[in-house]
Amino acid sequence: MVTLIGVSGSLRRGSYNSAVLQAAAALMPAGSELRIESIAGIPLYNGDVESASGVPGPVSCLKDVIAAADGLLFVAPEYNNSMSGVAKNAIDWLSRPPADIARVFGGKPVAIAGASPGGFGTTLSQAAWLPVFKTLGADLYSRSRLLVSRAGTLVDANGEITGACRASAIDGHNTAARRRVHRRRRDSRSRGSRRRTRRGGDARCGRDGCTGSSPRGGRCRRA
Repeated sequence: MVTLIGVSGSLRRGSYNSAVLQAAAALMPAGSELRIESIAGIPLYNGDVESASGVPGPVSCLKDVIAAADGLLFVAPEYNNSMSGVAKNAIDWLSRPPADIARVFGGKPVAIAGASPGGFGTTLSQAAWLPVFKTLGADLYSRSRLLVSRAGTLVDANGEITGACRASAIDGHNTAARRRVHRRRRDSRSRGSRRRTRRGGDARCGRDGCTGSSPRGGRCRRA
């Protein structure tokens, strides 16, 4: 089972980005799930609050579920040609304290998507997120992007995506994210296998005329 965590970077009840996230969850293929989490309870970042009280409960809970998941789908809006303040604030909190960044984001497959009422579909916002997730050490999927433009014409009164073309694009993005997770798992297993081979394999003695072998770091069996 592949488990992705989905987070919308918008708090608005009728958010286009939340609608995209809901559609992505409904279109996840068999053997995988997209669990939607919220950033609604995360306060504005304040270093004094962190020093006095530590990381707030909603932040700690979200950090834990992201750390335990196979990947993250982050669907966020574009404000003033860049990322939204509420979404950036959430990521700023999730990266505290710095010593915990690797646990939450290190090597974590992350896919970005976004919807906007304009014609460019969060192109600039997604570009602004790239250095952020790179700094956090995430395994950012950026070969293709899900850019939902003219979102007001694609989301109905119930907050659901209506365009078949857009549904197909969301489904394709899901598939790409899932493949990224599988490749990450495969690479991790391969690295683990190579480490075990190096630790447990035999090495030729190397002494003149000796064809024996020795465990790594041990004496030759014919010595």
